[in-house]
Amino acid sequence: MAEQAHAPVESLALREQFNTPEQQKESSAFGMWIFLVTEVMFFGGLFLAYTIYRNTYPVVFGMASTSLNAVIGALNTAVLLCSSFTMVLGVRAAQLGRRRALVIFLILTLLLGMVFLGVKAYEWNQKFVEHHIPGAHFHFEGAAEQGPAQLFFSLYFVMTGLHALHMVVGAGILSWLLYHAVRGRFTAEYMTPVDIAASTGTLSTSSGFSCFPCFI
Repeated sequence: MAEQAHAPVESLALREQFNTPEQQKESSAFGMWIFLVTEVMFFGGLFLAYTIYRNTYPVVFGMASTSLNAVIGALNTAVLLCSSFTMVLGVRAAQLGRRRALVIFLILTLLLGMVFLGVKAYEWNQKFVEHHIPGAHFHFEGAAEQGPAQLFFSLYFVMTGLHALHMVVGAGILSWLLYHAVRGRFTAEYMTPVDIAASTGTLSTSSGFSCFPCFI
């Protein structure tokens, strides 16, 4: 009976399987870092494949990269970096217990993410019109070897497509965070979901930022 009387009350910051809020937060962070390591290994393999084929077919890859719009790519990368910045500001607002600021920064991050996806869709549509989609109707003018050129665009669509998929998932997570932030679920004492989401967002930003110099 005495043990039950002194048992900690379960809350968002302290679930029953943890002894202290600090232990719960550290466990959540550790689990997320394990996930991030697998993501680094995954994207690392793709960047390694790009590096190998870029050195194998330097001329064709160089020609194919010039067909991409560098200005739009640069602007979209800037949008991506801005969304990461607003997310960091959101984490800081959560740490200070400023609910209104947290909601504003989450909304800004979500909107910037939508802008990024919209611009990326425009870029992909351009490649569709130019017949640069890998497949039976692929054609890249100026390249004597269509195979290496098609390989370049295969890597382009796989790498940027996977990054866009992460952005879509991130938009869902941001929507969930926004829903709970509006209802005051996050405080200075409990803001672990916001912190964890920012960690995944940083990885997504890093992978997207790294794609830009590869395909320009």
